[in-house]
Amino acid sequence: MNTIVMKFGGTSVAGIEKINNIAGIVSKELKKNKIIVVLSAMAGETNKLQGYLNQFKSSNSIESDLVLTSGEQVTIGLLSAALKNLGIKSIPLLGWQIPIITDENFEKAKILKIDRKRISEYFKDNDVIVLAGFQGINLNGNITSLGRGGSDTTAVAIASAIKAERCDIYTDVDGVYTTDPNIEKKAKKINKVSYEEMLEMSSTGAKVLHTRSVELAMKNNLTLQVLSSLTKKVGTFVVSEKELIEKEIVSGVSYSKNEAKVTISGILDKPGISAKIFSLMNENNINVDMIVQNISQDGVSANITFTVNQKDCDLANTVLDQSKDILNYRSISSDKNVAKISVIGMGMMSQSGVAEKMFKTLAHNQINILAISTSEIKISVLIDKKHTNIAVKSLHEVYNL
Repeated sequence: MNTIVMKFGGTSVAGIEKINNIAGIVSKELKKNKIIVVLSAMAGETNKLQGYLNQFKSSNSIESDLVLTSGEQVTIGLLSAALKNLGIKSIPLLGWQIPIITDENFEKAKILKIDRKRISEYFKDNDVIVLAGFQGINLNGNITSLGRGGSDTTAVAIASAIKAERCDIYTDVDGVYTTDPNIEKKAKKINKVSYEEMLEMSSTGAKVLHTRSVELAMKNNLTLQVLSSLTKKVGTFVVSEKELIEKEIVSGVSYSKNEAKVTISGILDKPGISAKIFSLMNENNINVDMIVQNISQDGVSANITFTVNQKDCDLANTVLDQSKDILNYRSISSDKNVAKISVIGMGMMSQSGVAEKMFKTLAHNQINILAISTSEIKISVLIDKKHTNIAVKSLHEVYNL
């Protein structure tokens, strides 16, 4: 029999009734495949655990990951019990029991190795393995977590390691949409999307899949399906570009309100300055996205604007302030009232005019562009946050999505 991996998120395991519903879904799929089920903690549980840790100012430590990964232990135990009530042979396992070996970084560990032989051993006496997502163990024997959204990464990593038929990611939506249905009611579910498009959607604000899980699936050519645990509908398949019969010019419009803009003014326009600035960001684990540099009117100094995640904005300002003597700039400013809007599609590589249509549409709606970044299949702009909804709606309409 083939093996598939089924991952269920926090909203899908938020209570006994929903866990029993998952047991029913697994029971039906078991008729065709052997199954590894990967679970998140119940919705809101990890936030509650983080709240406890905040009382002790504990982060990136042995204690923090031990606490943060405890929520999944509850859900896997409950689902395994529910499966056994249906007469299904199952076993609940934590990350260290596989084991899922990670590096030393607490709260953001990367998977180094997964023991496939142990998985085969567990399947000798069980039809279903119920595995805790989001966690592993480092070489020193300490429990580690993979970062928020890491259960998606666990599921894809396990599926890749055992060469599973596919990996099904169950969420509270029934697939990937052309944009957020909460903003645009005309948004449509996409039947198939490429890894590259899904990666861009995830990294620019779409919350359906964790970015690391998409990267991992693309690397291992693993088919993903995003679907709902509440309906029986087929979901959206994330596949290789070769499997797309026709490439849409624009497949979707995504947005992110978790952006912050940092501007450094009056910095010397000479080689090496940008390297110093972004080395400082890297040393402090601050991810930089959009970057704009322009020359001041005096022709000697320059201004550099870049975006970071909102939660990193204060740290970025602090790091720059502490390095003022090294960078020799005039002033820094930041703005958290911004949003990133992106249009994404594989067809952009062979079609012109996509950017022009985007910029004209925003201009027609009196929306000023603060920064621009592009890739072969994506155009992103930074705008004032208050214009997010109208920007998404108007772009969705102009590209006939």
